[in-house]
Amino acid sequence: MKSGTQLPDVTFHTRVRDEAIEGPNPFRWQDVTTADYFAGKRVVLFSLPGAFTPTCSTYQLPGFENGHADFAAQGIDDIYCLSVNDSFVMNKWAEAQGLKNVKVIPDGSGEFTRKMGMLVDKDNLGLGMRSWRYAAIVKDGLVEAWFEEPGLMDNCPEDPYGVSSPETVLAHLVEQKELELA
Repeated sequence: MKSGTQLPDVTFHTRVRDEAIEGPNPFRWQDVTTADYFAGKRVVLFSLPGAFTPTCSTYQLPGFENGHADFAAQGIDDIYCLSVNDSFVMNKWAEAQGLKNVKVIPDGSGEFTRKMGMLVDKDNLGLGMRSWRYAAIVKDGLVEAWFEEPGLMDNCPEDPYGVSSPETVLAHLVEQKELELA
């Protein structure tokens, strides 16, 4: 993946709260497309191996959540966290993390991740097919900047983290803004 690449056109199967539904589980299915998420916006998209996993839950997701105002100050409209997990898992993870700023995108079947070239086998960790860790700045569906962890491979014995961190992405945005103002 590189700058200038169009995101793949995918339909994500999400569960959304609907107060018109009575009972203990007031959610309904809602299909959301790539265009629904990305058209007409400048966003940060980051993808990670799995909801509730240590690095994802302790560093990457909270870093983007807590840095939301800093990203907004750099012209970012939304921050999306994508994982090869179903909507049930992503919604519960968002709830457990107390998310108010980052929006989660469930890629349950891995279709988007596969089309991005980031689907990897993590059977060595008992996870099956998952996303390689990356982040991107996306403007109107086009990749503006790409941040991929090194060593993309199936059954990687490590879980590299740093290139796709909120700190790295924010530093890039600040630098780009400074260059534009110079």
